[in-house]
Amino acid sequence: MFESAEIGHKVDRETYEKELPALREALLDAQDELVRKRGFQVVIIISGVDGGGRRESVHLLNEWLDPRHIETHGMGEPTDEEHDRPPMWRFWRVLPPRGKIGIFQGSWYSLPILDRVYGKCRNVDLEEAMEGNVRFEKMLSDEGALILKFWFHLSKPFQKSRLKSLEKDANTRWRVTKRDWEHFGLYDKFRKTSAEALRLTSSAQAPWYIIEGSDERYRSLMLGKIVLEALRLRLSSEHGPSHSIPSLPRLPRVDNLHILKSLDLNQKLARTEYEKKLEAYQGRLNVLTRDPRFGSISVVAAFEGNDAAGKGGSIRRITSALDARMVQVIPTAAPSDEEKAQPYLWRFWRQIPRRGRLAIFDRSWYGRVLVERVEGYCSEYDWLRAYNEINEFEAQLAHHGIVVLKFWLSISADEQLKRFQMREQTGFKHYKITDEDWRNRERWTDYEQAVCDMVDRTSSDLVPWTLVPANDKYHARIQVIKTLCEGIEAGLKRVRKR
Repeated sequence: MFESAEIGHKVDRETYEKELPALREALLDAQDELVRKRGFQVVIIISGVDGGGRRESVHLLNEWLDPRHIETHGMGEPTDEEHDRPPMWRFWRVLPPRGKIGIFQGSWYSLPILDRVYGKCRNVDLEEAMEGNVRFEKMLSDEGALILKFWFHLSKPFQKSRLKSLEKDANTRWRVTKRDWEHFGLYDKFRKTSAEALRLTSSAQAPWYIIEGSDERYRSLMLGKIVLEALRLRLSSEHGPSHSIPSLPRLPRVDNLHILKSLDLNQKLARTEYEKKLEAYQGRLNVLTRDPRFGSISVVAAFEGNDAAGKGGSIRRITSALDARMVQVIPTAAPSDEEKAQPYLWRFWRQIPRRGRLAIFDRSWYGRVLVERVEGYCSEYDWLRAYNEINEFEAQLAHHGIVVLKFWLSISADEQLKRFQMREQTGFKHYKITDEDWRNRERWTDYEQAVCDMVDRTSSDLVPWTLVPANDKYHARIQVIKTLCEGIEAGLKRVRKR
């Protein structure tokens, strides 16, 4: 893996000074085109052995390129706020938007490698983390990101010599720490673990570039030339990464029955019984969120459903039972310009709550496989890959101890028409009905198909869908708040077991 980076690559000063001006000018031109087109984002990972030139390479990129369009992140040990969320949250929230370059010195590779070297995890855990990294990077690439991963390497004898040389000079002594020597003592373990990590994660969409770091001029020119060539190649491609998939057959329907039609939409609850149960479940929910163990978990509830199915009413019955300081409702509308400049899951990752909090999404990440699919806002490839990406997203939340609940509120076409007409006739409900609602209604069958596919492909044992018959609002609200209470109770029991 590292053989070619231990043979003594060098560049003489004359060659370096001759090539550098043209390289820097070309890099600035490419960056300027990137900024103007805003067609994709660039993610650069700077990794490697201590003394291999990671810090110097980050500074070099900021010197050679326009720093106004670069975001540099030194990702060290997670903060308390970051510990409250899944490990990938802190990387999602600082992804660069389209048109900018994000440089990561310390990345989603750092902690898994360190944990394996120090014996804090097994090799199977490292492999699992690397598989997650590959999936993450594939999703970024499919969303248009250009990913460049650099590993700066030194042989063991050269690293020792480099550390001693830096330590001997009074001007550079500060750059060598006790931790650097500790890592040098573990050089063989780092080499073996890093080689395994790179082997597992060097993919077609995000390959590793291993650069010998012993000669500063060679290291710098290689870094600059690779970045330049990658930018030029992507900028010359008008449409970015292209994906073609074979036309996929639909499941044949021979009995006209599907998961939504199997729901009993006639279930009802009398008003007096509803009020009694609502009071009981709201009290139960309030008590659960005041349980001392609730501070060790968080809750994410996603609401989807037919237009006018009663999502807002169900959400209000939840929030009215809780301290407003511990719950946040996130209404999901069409993405803003800021959100369009990021992968589609970015705006949901950034809203993941801290421990002891509850986040309610009124419409959610399922827009990619519902409205975007039906209305043609994304390609078939994009919504097909989204099933796996959403499953991965929810699995990361659940594995972190977050209680994830997903509700689909279902009503019949006749009931929807009745509610639409009522909204039009009631002055203070006019805002609830739009031309888009009527247009969506014309695609009823297409949306039914999309919902059935969504449930089939994203309802898992880990994070199942709760399908709520909602022709009767009273019945729907009680089923929702009851399911929420049961989900939180299960989450609190897991805290006790830990």
